[in-house]
Amino acid sequence: MNNKYYGTLIFELSKAGRKGYSLPRNNHKALGLDTLPENLLRVSKPELPEVDELTVVRHYTNMSNNNFGVDTGFYPLGSCTMKYNPKINEEVCALPQFARLHPLQPVSTVQGALEAYYTVQKMLSSIAGLSEFTLNPFAGAHGELTGMMILRAYHDSRGDHERRRIIVPDSAHGTNPASAAIAGFQVVQVKSRQDGTVDIDDLRPLLDSSVAGMMMTNPNTLGIFERNCAEIAQLVHEAGGLMYYDGANLNPMLGVARPGDMGFDIMHINLHKTFSTPHGGGGPGSGPVGVRKGLEKFLPNPRVVKNDDGSFDVVSDNPDAIGSISTFMGNYGVVLRALAYLLTLGRENIKKVGPLATLNANYVKESLRKDYLLPIDGTCMHEFVFDGLADKSTGVTTLDVAKRLLDYGFHAPTIYFPLLFHEAMMIEPTENESIETLDAFIEVMKRIAKESADEPDLVKSAPHSTPVRRLDDTLAALKPIVTFAELKANPNQE
Repeated sequence: MNNKYYGTLIFELSKAGRKGYSLPRNNHKALGLDTLPENLLRVSKPELPEVDELTVVRHYTNMSNNNFGVDTGFYPLGSCTMKYNPKINEEVCALPQFARLHPLQPVSTVQGALEAYYTVQKMLSSIAGLSEFTLNPFAGAHGELTGMMILRAYHDSRGDHERRRIIVPDSAHGTNPASAAIAGFQVVQVKSRQDGTVDIDDLRPLLDSSVAGMMMTNPNTLGIFERNCAEIAQLVHEAGGLMYYDGANLNPMLGVARPGDMGFDIMHINLHKTFSTPHGGGGPGSGPVGVRKGLEKFLPNPRVVKNDDGSFDVVSDNPDAIGSISTFMGNYGVVLRALAYLLTLGRENIKKVGPLATLNANYVKESLRKDYLLPIDGTCMHEFVFDGLADKSTGVTTLDVAKRLLDYGFHAPTIYFPLLFHEAMMIEPTENESIETLDAFIEVMKRIAKESADEPDLVKSAPHSTPVRRLDDTLAALKPIVTFAELKANPNQE
């Protein structure tokens, strides 16, 4: 591409003495400001690029066009639910009546905002089949940690301090054991059966007086519904433990089943995934946590409550709460976006989300099963996992397929997770993609499978049309280049 801004660093566009601004010198004395102490002043000027404003605008505009997002193309990341974010959500969140509020305003001046917060709490409780929710956690993993802290507080309040083991399936998200460990629990793994579901026979011997609870995702990370979850919950409850529901895969359950009805006591919801708010790149996120009746008192401070007279209040002094786990009450803008989405769908249309997510996933899976290895047969839920190409003779790997997809304008699915399969390729179409988009993705996946058989080197050397070709992932991890000075010193390292 004949464009000097395409794939070029801002430092490479720098010209000595060039500026993008013209400002008067700061007369600090006239402003009544003292000079900074000598020990706080720079010894040398910062190594910043010297560019004019137009160059800066063009550079970053072109850089933004290189970004792949759900607004630019199909994003089939398994277990991440990168669905479309309706723009009306953004408009609601940006309303000045919401956007210009301050979290320290008197409660009497933010009654509408608190009502919105309280409404989402109640909506999520209804959807999940649980008693009450907090919207305070900033992300799914943060919600998991909050849930584990509630679980621990429950046992400690009963004087049951020996319960320090959490059972986690071998197919679980990596955050499950991490959250449990950070909360002070010992993680115990339970195996999966050939069909991808929890092995109850392996579970039973693990259930003793030291078990605090069990974490499960349903459907699980393989996209398989854990049909024995009610029996598992009964066994864990009989042993004195609690059941924790990882809500990362809640999409196919909407309007079909509720975690509370399955026997789960605590859960988190990835609000930013399931309820269509922007995420990725570290945020923004939201991981509301819900609890069954009897556990509400352990929810973190502060909490939004509704008074008898219909007004709303913020309670911050509950002595039984696990404490405060976020600044104020979480990512309020994300909560507003989710509220707009929920109100747009309504009670009648939210029931369509789960069936459509399941339909789309099974359509893609069945269309590709001859070209890619399907390790677990049968109906999946909202996502499924291939174990690489069906034909392994060419040496083309899942990574190669993922890189080749970029040449065709598609983001790659989740690869090499879950760890149960060596060449895992996890695909989640989401419920809002059209059949035309799915057919285009299916066609490209079939084409890549044919290329892998006829021209394997073409696939192994992909991508070919991106600003940056395939990188040395190992070298990048061991010897990362993070400054322009380092790049000049290592010009041949990609």
